[in-house]
Amino acid sequence: MANKPNIIIILGKSGSGKGTQASLLKEKFGLEYVGSGSLLREREKGSDFTAKKIPETINDGGIIPTPVIFQLWMAKLEEYKALGEKLKGIIFDGSPRKIKEAYLLEEAFEWYEWTDAAKVVLVDISDEEAIRRITKRIVCPKCGDIYAFVKDKYEETNECPKCGSKLEKRPEDTIEGTQKRLQWFKDEVGPVIDYYRENGRLMEVDGEQTVEKVYEDILKLIGHDNN
Repeated sequence: MANKPNIIIILGKSGSGKGTQASLLKEKFGLEYVGSGSLLREREKGSDFTAKKIPETINDGGIIPTPVIFQLWMAKLEEYKALGEKLKGIIFDGSPRKIKEAYLLEEAFEWYEWTDAAKVVLVDISDEEAIRRITKRIVCPKCGDIYAFVKDKYEETNECPKCGSKLEKRPEDTIEGTQKRLQWFKDEVGPVIDYYRENGRLMEVDGEQTVEKVYEDILKLIGHDNN
């Protein structure tokens, strides 16, 4: 049987910086990327019922159901499995979001012969820090990249350096909106975290450090140094 790919799952509250860390790890190890946000943005470009309902649901503050998300994941995993020995690994950014998604993902890993290949990292921050970060951030509406401060450093900019689109503040990035997401995280993602912790697979890092220090700590946790 071929060697198992390097699979990393990054979890964390909104504003934890998990997306930044996922990008850094993707570049360092040449990982394929699975991010539900980017998959949904691509999916909504279609013309069918689901494509039209995705933006409606998100704009109303709703959650995309597991069957829709999992269908997108499976398509990607099949694509990555086809890479064979060229597949270095996969990084999941912010998923699974619900305990049933965690169970389904475990079954998918078994199907693709990647059992016990995943490392799970929780980038942990307090609710207060999450609110402070989210209410200050701006995002690219086209590529979804987030631009925010690190600690007390915040650089104002008007254009996305990747695609040139005008950066904007999300209407839901308010104190009230953030509190709602934090409660959802506790109710839905909390059991996922407990599941991985109980199985001895959860690795936790303090997300209230600098981006560089969080990255350094993650590399140590997953058994790599920053060389």
